Amino acid sequence: MTSNRSAALFALVLLAPALIYILVIVAYPLFDTVVLSFTNAALRPTYDFVGWANYERIFGAGNFTEVILRTFIWTFFSVATKMIIGTLGATLLNAAIPGQAVFRILTMPPWIVPMAIGIFMWGWMYNGQFGMISGMLQNFGVISKPWPILAYGDSAFWATIVTDVWIGVPMVTIYMLAAMQSIPKDLYEAAWTDGAGRFYRFRRITLPLISPTILLAMIVTVGGSLQVFAQIMVLTQGGPGMSTTVLVYYLYQQAFQFHRFGYGATISIVLFAIIVALTFAQWQMRRRIVFYER
Repeated sequence: MTSNRSAALFALVLLAPALIYILVIVAYPLFDTVVLSFTNAALRPTYDFVGWANYERIFGAGNFTEVILRTFIWTFFSVATKMIIGTLGATLLNAAIPGQAVFRILTMPPWIVPMAIGIFMWGWMYNGQFGMISGMLQNFGVISKPWPILAYGDSAFWATIVTDVWIGVPMVTIYMLAAMQSIPKDLYEAAWTDGAGRFYRFRRITLPLISPTILLAMIVTVGGSLQVFAQIMVLTQGGPGMSTTVLVYYLYQQAFQFHRFGYGATISIVLFAIIVALTFAQWQMRRRIVFYER
């Protein structure tokens, strides 16, 4: 018993720095945000507790419902595109093709280039007067005049998704590539000997064995897409109108532009609840995603 207690005490001592870090950096700010969400805190030095008024205001506001719906649509298309392109890219990079090392290096720039610089680059390409995209479309006769992509709600919405996909695809590709390279080659050789084609080998060997990585990449990517901010801030500032205002940018506007700190804290709690719920749902679906456990 004494030995067990000593071991447990020693383990607690080793864990203490991490526990203190979590309490100070994560738990306390979260608790403080929850408390703040029940107040009318603003720039004034004092504030009052208003109970559930902020939550009633959120779910009673039509524009907040639109922001939530827009965020889900934005996240769905962003995550789906990243997963599809990332998996296909990893499959090609894992194949025996000439210049394989060069192609692997070329996947990294969107990930390693500072995000703000990459987003500014896309902003220049979206420019209607001297942007590359508008210029190419005019040269090929698709459009007859300059097209300011970010000046229209629909095109600006999809343009921000394209930029986010460009930033996020390398991470998914690296995840998938690492998972594919861990698969024993003997499995492919045995399947090839039995006459299995490429698609059959991918469906029956590659996809089931990389499914845990697919689940991990989806959880990380969904969480990141729900919290997207820099792409919206740099490219559109939520406009035109509110066509690209997603949840985190809406939170930023309410808390730091309009100084509604209590209301902003309420939005952040709702965002936290959404991320937790979606992560839990994805984790519960792991039996359908992790094919080899069936």
